[in-house]
Amino acid sequence: MACRIIGVLDNGIDGLTPYALNSIKEADVVIAGKRSLDLFKNTFLSSAVQYDLTGRLTQVPEWITQAIAEKQRIVVLATGDPLCHGIAKYLIGKLGADTCEVIPNVSTLQLACSRLGIAWQEIKICSVHSRDAGEWVRGAEPSHGLYGLLQQLKQHQTVAVFTSPENSPARIARMLQIENMASVFTMSVVCNILQKTESIIESLSIDEVAEKNFADLNIVVLQAKENGKVPVLFGLEDSSFYQRKPDKGLITKREVRVASLASMQLRRDSIVWDIGAGSGSVGLEAARLCSDGHVYAIEKNEGDFINALKNQHDMKISNYTLLHNKAPQGIEHWMDPDAIFIGGSGGKLIELIKLGLQRLRTNGRLVMNFVTLENMASATQALKELDAAWSFTQISVSRSQPILHMYRLAAENPVWIVTAKNKTEQVKT
Repeated sequence: MACRIIGVLDNGIDGLTPYALNSIKEADVVIAGKRSLDLFKNTFLSSAVQYDLTGRLTQVPEWITQAIAEKQRIVVLATGDPLCHGIAKYLIGKLGADTCEVIPNVSTLQLACSRLGIAWQEIKICSVHSRDAGEWVRGAEPSHGLYGLLQQLKQHQTVAVFTSPENSPARIARMLQIENMASVFTMSVVCNILQKTESIIESLSIDEVAEKNFADLNIVVLQAKENGKVPVLFGLEDSSFYQRKPDKGLITKREVRVASLASMQLRRDSIVWDIGAGSGSVGLEAARLCSDGHVYAIEKNEGDFINALKNQHDMKISNYTLLHNKAPQGIEHWMDPDAIFIGGSGGKLIELIKLGLQRLRTNGRLVMNFVTLENMASATQALKELDAAWSFTQISVSRSQPILHMYRLAAENPVWIVTAKNKTEQVKT
């Protein structure tokens, strides 16, 4: 006997097909949130057992399994389409597709789009309808409940969001203010869909929304004010970054940066460490390449730390956490990396190499840049002793420079790029 997961709306039985309505009327066990239980209370069998799933989601599979064992007819009531950021995916994952029959309704997201005149197949759908995520803070990690939404806002022009009373439109707006994105989007909010108090508020500025209260039941639609420029992913001009300039600038030069990023073998979802971040050039470009991943960076020099924060702010990069400290202090709290870049070690090079190789995920890469023979020799000796697989490349770059009406070449410092990993796969040059 299958469990029927039925989509319902606030227009009650008027929004149901005869098949869905009969399933509810005949059910021996009804599982739903309090609002839905109240809405349909006159429809249930007088003998029906009712379970309020509010705050008890993990118990639902157990209730269903027990009811099936007792050959009872079970329905689970979910808002709208249970397979659109609803409970059905969770229950199918726990009980199997053969145990669950999904009877969808019109999604509240579709209804919100119809009110706003937006073609919903063209939008990205997100949900923050979960536990209280807390207010957004700059540099928040992927565990934050608003993190996924923010990453999607970097990649899409129109995003619809299932909210919750805690993760409200105003909280989303404040996140965009913090991330220097308030001027990029407008927000529309459709509240209390199919209720007498339904309201539609269109195209508010993010600053307006940040100070406004809305009904708890709402759908948010964020729309970019204009088609934004697709950003360059990597290889930015050195002058694009704030940087300290005692001489030629404390920054990983573009040609070396590009080669180092290539050596890191990044994927879209890579977790990256940037140790000795300097201006942040390597880590910030890695964050652009790893749009579904995250970059953890650390920098001990206060001036460089401030510059890296400015660069992050101006580039509107949010999948990036920057720590003001001397490595390896604080690194123990970071997620295990797919790639590590060491641009500066603060005298802790050997310790950082050992730690990096210990924490690397399978097939991860440790990439280091050196301009001195001493550091190069120390690193390669340590890699030998640790029985790591490694290789190196030297890059010598000369850039054109005007002289009168002609051009000459001006040499940059040669740099060694060392690539290492644990010996599960040989590193090929």
